[in-house]
Amino acid sequence: MSLAMTFLVAVKALRRNAMRTALTALGMIIGVAAVIVMMALGNGARDSIETQIRSAGSNMVTVSAGAGRFGPVRGGQGGTTTLTEADAEAIRSSVSGIQYLSPGVNTRAQVVAAAGNWNTTIQGSGAEFQDIRSWPAQFGSFFTEQDVSRSAKVAILGSVVRDQLFGPGADPVGEAIRIRNQPFRVIGVLTSKGAGSFGQDQDDTVIVPYTTLMRKLLGQDYLREISISAQAGVELETVTTSIETLLRERHRINPGDEDDFMVRTLDEIAGVLTQTTTTMTYLLASIAAVSLLVGGIGIMNIMLVSVTERTREIGLRLSVGARDVDVLLQFLTEAMVLSLTGGALGVALGFGAASALSSVMQWTTLVTTDAVLLSFGCAAFIGIFFGFYPARKAAALDPIEALRFE
Repeated sequence: MSLAMTFLVAVKALRRNAMRTALTALGMIIGVAAVIVMMALGNGARDSIETQIRSAGSNMVTVSAGAGRFGPVRGGQGGTTTLTEADAEAIRSSVSGIQYLSPGVNTRAQVVAAAGNWNTTIQGSGAEFQDIRSWPAQFGSFFTEQDVSRSAKVAILGSVVRDQLFGPGADPVGEAIRIRNQPFRVIGVLTSKGAGSFGQDQDDTVIVPYTTLMRKLLGQDYLREISISAQAGVELETVTTSIETLLRERHRINPGDEDDFMVRTLDEIAGVLTQTTTTMTYLLASIAAVSLLVGGIGIMNIMLVSVTERTREIGLRLSVGARDVDVLLQFLTEAMVLSLTGGALGVALGFGAASALSSVMQWTTLVTTDAVLLSFGCAAFIGIFFGFYPARKAAALDPIEALRFE
């Protein structure tokens, strides 16, 4: 019998008991949908984390002041005062592969405007900070190299600070604010970035030229960090190694002594976070796959019942010349049709459930081609695996005994 005819006979046999077929397929539908949704949630979480990492700056390298030592007492990160503007300029001129560079300092202070005040983080940065962070302005513009060189009292507001001082959605460009009793002019408002990689609110900040913060507000001559964006295609490991070698020479650190600075890349953070979410994705998918196993057992159970019910039919087919392989293929095809139909409907249900979670619960979901292929492939495998034993049992029936079966 041809494959097309075998398929048509399988469909006809399944339609004889439509309710039983539908309930059996329901197990596969729920199983496949559960796998799709669980993987969509995991992939969505991973994509969200990667988006946050990218929003912090592409190809970003951060050089931070290291831990200070005072006799036997060691301070935490940022305790040293050896990272300077000269170090930043040396990195820019001596290390190849650098696209943007921004020296940085920070503090917290009360910011006062005519209509209110707000305690927030004050970031001192260079003019290229906006390019490093890929952070466009909603109103106004970022400050220039000229503002940095003359320590201009200009400020860029994060959206949270703008909302607190001037009202939600306001355009405060040109307005005056005071930081530690020093007057500043607002020249821009940045678009909202939301929470950072570690949960901090990136929009709750005021950015000023680092020279202004160092000399006019803090009275210091050292940096807290240097943010660097490498050129596209440049290996970050090469850049970090060059920076470490240069700074060790400049700070006269002897071989074997520990650095008084730290060089970190976002790749390290991204690698840990994405590995964690990937593990969680497969863990959730594995839990959901248990329902696929239950669906497969349901298929085997129904196929065994079908073999029992159709024993005389099997005996008749064998007695008129059907081969064992024809009977085997017939019942195997029925199991495959049942599982693949359930798989296809399960994929559709999974897409719908993932979209519903995204719109109603505001959860980030991402249905990938790999998840669909994996789910559909599992459904096909389950159809073959759990359908083979009933099909083999049907093919092994003795025609005479089968015809005598009541």
